[in-house]
Amino acid sequence: MRIPSELVRLDGQVHAWLPQFPGTWGMANCVVVTSGATEPSESTHSPGSPHSPGSEILLVDTPYTAPLTRALAAAARRVAGPGARVSTVVNTHANGDHSYGNGLFPDAEIISTDANLAHLCAEPTPGQLQAMLDGCRDEVAFERYLLAHFGRYDYGGLEVAPPTRTFSGRLDLLVGSTPVELYEVGPAHTAGDLVVHLPASGVVCAGDVLFVGDVPVHWAGPLSGVIGACRQILDLDPQVVVPGHGPLVGPAEVRAYMAYMEELRGRLHALHGAGVDVEEASRVLLREHRRPGLGLWERLGVLAAVEYRHLGGAEEPISLVEVLASAVRLAPDCVPAAVASRRELTAELAGLAGLAEPAGDEDEGGVKVRTV
Repeated sequence: MRIPSELVRLDGQVHAWLPQFPGTWGMANCVVVTSGATEPSESTHSPGSPHSPGSEILLVDTPYTAPLTRALAAAARRVAGPGARVSTVVNTHANGDHSYGNGLFPDAEIISTDANLAHLCAEPTPGQLQAMLDGCRDEVAFERYLLAHFGRYDYGGLEVAPPTRTFSGRLDLLVGSTPVELYEVGPAHTAGDLVVHLPASGVVCAGDVLFVGDVPVHWAGPLSGVIGACRQILDLDPQVVVPGHGPLVGPAEVRAYMAYMEELRGRLHALHGAGVDVEEASRVLLREHRRPGLGLWERLGVLAAVEYRHLGGAEEPISLVEVLASAVRLAPDCVPAAVASRRELTAELAGLAGLAEPAGDEDEGGVKVRTV
């Protein structure tokens, strides 16, 4: 497990923040786009020279907690230089692990899709998650699962900062002279997904329409929408794709992911057509469609439940927590026998991040971050 203190350099304007926490929830990738070029350093995974004062930064997604967001901002400072400011945040979708950090950049324009606002209604707030996790009991299997995967996150003081600018279809931006293209690709993972294309760099930021290293979870669907979103990524002819979670990949890995989604979709449609109910369909996926090397297999139950909703024509909103609880119940081997206390888990994450909790508002190296 690793929380990065440095960014991965993709080119002079584009760097990636890639937490390495396979097999768990909440550690999402972010991308930093700067308005001026840095000089290549000896290591391709190291930042280059500082930008000139007054540089602007566009962030693609923000982390799950205030300490993680400050870690990202600190890493951005090392490539942006004095006087740089985060002027724009683009949220690929509304899940908290990609957007809860928005509020720490109070001067930034926050951009997402019109449809993204619909998912905000279904997403638990930071306060709701904090209360739920603080009340989890070790003797209840699902609550123990929640502690194991979410108990390390302290959401204290965070509030949802929704988009200040939305769009449908496509939106083109400039960060300095760097073109940034936003494409709406949802509904797929959520109702309002977008991908970010950086044509001058050959990079696409996929958000959670693409997972690498773990079984994906898709809350909106259908799976045909996820497959279509990935096809749109390939149509942009990227050299590098930044998934929502996991390491950087290329087009070949995107195609392999699409094939897996096609496999799951085909099996679920066949089971539904044969009259198999959703719980048994979930068990079939859990028995027969786990992939070696992919963690979080219990998410197969979520994929089955969401796809069956589409096949059955259900329209009412889903409860994300209830759908996950049902999936975990069908995969009891995913629940650890014991888990550390919430206090111990949050302390462990703070230690990994090497983060302090400063008080008040600060402007560190030009990148303004509101502390909570």
